Amino acid sequence: MAASPPRARIGIGLAVGLTALSAPATAHAVKFRHAQAHEMKFRHAQVEPVAFKELAGWSEDDHTAAFAAYLKSCSAILQGTKAMRAARPIYGGLYNACEKAAKLAAGGAVDRTQARKFFEDNFKPVRILPEVHSYGYYTGADGFYTGYYEAEVVGSRVKTEDYSVPLYGVPAGVAGKKSRVFAQYDRTEIEKGALAGKGLEICWIRNPVDAFFAQIQGSTRVKLDDGELLRLNYIASNGKPYTPVGRLLIDQGVYTPEEMSMDKIREYMEAHPEEGQVLREKNRSFVFFSATQLAPTDECLGAQGIPLTPWRSLAVDPTIHVYGTPIWIDAKFPISGDAPQDTFQHLMVAQDTGSAIRGAARADIYFGHGDDIPHIAGRIKQFGKFVMLVPKDVAVNGTAPEAVDVPLPKPRPVDIMADNTPTGALGTAAAPPKPRP
Repeated sequence: MAASPPRARIGIGLAVGLTALSAPATAHAVKFRHAQAHEMKFRHAQVEPVAFKELAGWSEDDHTAAFAAYLKSCSAILQGTKAMRAARPIYGGLYNACEKAAKLAAGGAVDRTQARKFFEDNFKPVRILPEVHSYGYYTGADGFYTGYYEAEVVGSRVKTEDYSVPLYGVPAGVAGKKSRVFAQYDRTEIEKGALAGKGLEICWIRNPVDAFFAQIQGSTRVKLDDGELLRLNYIASNGKPYTPVGRLLIDQGVYTPEEMSMDKIREYMEAHPEEGQVLREKNRSFVFFSATQLAPTDECLGAQGIPLTPWRSLAVDPTIHVYGTPIWIDAKFPISGDAPQDTFQHLMVAQDTGSAIRGAARADIYFGHGDDIPHIAGRIKQFGKFVMLVPKDVAVNGTAPEAVDVPLPKPRPVDIMADNTPTGALGTAAAPPKPRP
């Protein structure tokens, strides 16, 4: 849904409101297959080789920032086995590039010129061109982007008159072992007290709307009333289907697709408390959290098992893309205001995923946390160029595109693709983080 939190942009996509607006049966319609040992072939998407000099804004980007984000991915990629590298050609290519990146970094600080040269020497730009795709109410023939972030709320360790909305954990015996808990209850039953008295409350916050958005993003920072900062990450859900409340508001004529944003959803819920509660209850999915050891300055962990970088990290479809793949974005986003008029030309790195981030040219940008970030991320729902940087020793081919109906991102809570996370890549993390929608 969170962080690229990378930033220069602040945004949070419509992962919360307009997710899954189309039939889920098509969610995996775009896939790739290996044609030979060092060839990657996309189905239902064309590929167009381009030159770096043809990428508008390429020379002006801060490649040092992109290189730093890429090095984080390399810390995981370089732990991959020979079998992993053989199974996915691009993984092997990324491994080779990471060895060179590590050697370059070992020589001292890498400046913008060196970083840019590294990417140009080791990768080739390939634009991914799907045909016409429909993402809920939005249809186009290019890459499609949304944004996500890490929520921030205030709370208390104990229930009080002011802090009465619980954020739940899971029983100790199932923590880290199951991604689905309390499947017998839906959101309405849980919020009406089905879990009361079980000692699962991690903390209490003031606003049920804040709790709802924290669940959508899959992570949150809770500033406790005693000054302590509590960092919570998704650990499990009740497994019930996710219903995008933004779609319901559009269907009811409350907002148009062009007006819809995270801010609009919150605005409606807070202006109409009773109707807002009914709206939230339409989404039967409920998310549970676990407390982490992340420091205040640490960013969330992505599905690759490494810290995300605001404005530089992307959530992608892991059935198509390998974590650690650099991706160039060229689009117009509504960063400074509601109109999509701000140029966004940045090199990003695929480091996360989401249950509805499906397709060869579909991505969710992580914007991090901060006062303006939720507003920015919540406005992102635009099309733009999607250029994958492919290791030079890997061939890429595409087949004729077909129209594919792909849903907007669902809440970040989803299972991590095990075959895409190298053994030992999580360092000291207790368990793989669950990607946000």
